[in-house]
Amino acid sequence: MLPQDSQPFAEPYYTAVVQTGAVSRSADAREISSMSTAAQLSELKTQIREQAHAARTDQLNKDEVSRVIVDRVMQLPEYQQAQTVMFYVDVRTEVRTRQALPAALASGKRIVIPYCVDGELELFHLESMDELELGMYRILEPKAELRTVLAKKTPVEELDLILVPGVAFDRRGGRTGHGKGYYDKLLEHALSKTPMVALAFECQLFPEIPMQDHDIYMDKVVTEASVYEGLGRGKKS
Repeated sequence: MLPQDSQPFAEPYYTAVVQTGAVSRSADAREISSMSTAAQLSELKTQIREQAHAARTDQLNKDEVSRVIVDRVMQLPEYQQAQTVMFYVDVRTEVRTRQALPAALASGKRIVIPYCVDGELELFHLESMDELELGMYRILEPKAELRTVLAKKTPVEELDLILVPGVAFDRRGGRTGHGKGYYDKLLEHALSKTPMVALAFECQLFPEIPMQDHDIYMDKVVTEASVYEGLGRGKKS
């Protein structure tokens, strides 16, 4: 059964787990309430991630379905108009993008991929699939000797379009990743005009992803079934 059809989470999402038993104006009471809410959100996101991982693992025909999703993305006006596009390189059960990279490289667009260094994502200008190798955890990454080449480094501000992976999404563009914050730290530095498009299997969609003030809504979420218009940055519901 798909996550969006599963038993809904308790409403409202942001009800505190701990009840103090009395209304208090003290800072301590507010701090306790804030901490309990944060703990509840963390637990809820953990449950969502577990369900999404299981659903994504069970997704059938990942290669074929991924092609449908990536083809949808490449037909978007945002992709057609972009000169510099950041592709993520798929890992494990993510929507697979590597099969589309050769065509993207041949299209004349400037293709950029992220890789992780000490908990931060760096951006690499990819010009050939030969520039990639299997790194830690068998993740396809830029070759080590190329990472220090100045011409290969790309500031996030130069991106015209960002393709974003994730563990779970909702149809408003809400997103949760693995909880490490790698993409959150990268995306917060992107230009406000740069569209962020998430790629997901339909089975990764939930009725609502709990979002906090620092979280970023996607401009679009693309699945094999549809293109969902997200709220985008600076827009909260």
